[in-house]
Amino acid sequence: MAVQFRDYYETLGIPKTATDEEIRAAFRKLARKHHPDVAKDKKAAEEKFKEINEAYEVLGDPEKRKKYDQLGADWNRPGGFQPPPGGQWEAQQPGGGFYQWGGDGGGGVEFEFGGTGFSDFFEAFFGGGRGRSAFGGFGGRAATAERGADVEADIMVTLEEALHGSTRTVSLRRAGSDKVEQYQVKIPRGVREGQRIRLRGQGEAGAGGGKSGDLFLRVRLAKHPDFSVEGSDLIHEVRIQPWQAVLGGELLVPIPEGKVRLKIPPGTQSGQRFRLRERGLPGVSGKRGDLYVVGQINIPKKLTERERELWSELAKLHGA
Repeated sequence: MAVQFRDYYETLGIPKTATDEEIRAAFRKLARKHHPDVAKDKKAAEEKFKEINEAYEVLGDPEKRKKYDQLGADWNRPGGFQPPPGGQWEAQQPGGGFYQWGGDGGGGVEFEFGGTGFSDFFEAFFGGGRGRSAFGGFGGRAATAERGADVEADIMVTLEEALHGSTRTVSLRRAGSDKVEQYQVKIPRGVREGQRIRLRGQGEAGAGGGKSGDLFLRVRLAKHPDFSVEGSDLIHEVRIQPWQAVLGGELLVPIPEGKVRLKIPPGTQSGQRFRLRERGLPGVSGKRGDLYVVGQINIPKKLTERERELWSELAKLHGA
């Protein structure tokens, strides 16, 4: 089964030799440019934002990037990348999204998903869309009632959705059927990375009168250009100029709702955290976590002759 390759390096506009820092910088630049909250064409921005996020999901993770790079030249041959023979493999049709579990003689099920935010290529190699028959692949019906298999797929959820909650339309088509089923999936406020949203009875059909399995949508929080997530807390790194660290001052920092001014006290150290209470994501109790602003002192790499003289004078004052 051919899978249409996605060039994640091209998506981020970087060479294959890019460093981790260059990958991170490219993602942040593009994510800010195409974030749905700032773009005029929100629908187009949402699609572009998803593509950028997917690329960074892979290239920003050393293990995933290594696996991606190991695909080698095979993906570029006519017909697209072909899965290796034998063993278990998850695949999808280009543009469609079939998830198939097979190769082990245990039968298999196919589902086509839409609205999850991930491409077929991502799910085939890095995602979790899967289903497996609970009653084998011998072509006969089970002698006793067997519950159908559960089915899983990843769903990309933005921080804005995690903050406020939302409702998403996810489509599903079962193998051998032309009928596309649509579900209104509620993304709960405060949803976490890895949390599974359960749709009862929407998995593989049971055998011998058994109940159907469930459909689970596993949450993958979309990467954000300004924040990283730690539980219900958000982390934002900010660059502080040396004189600001020494003398103190004010910085304009982002929060999920916009921007606020943050006072930097004199003598601020690199790596020092500043806490903005209840500016994070909702926790289990419903109360919001905190936003931590982490200061990183921006040491200048190049100095003018006059700047060098001033730094030298400061060094002498401190006995250096």
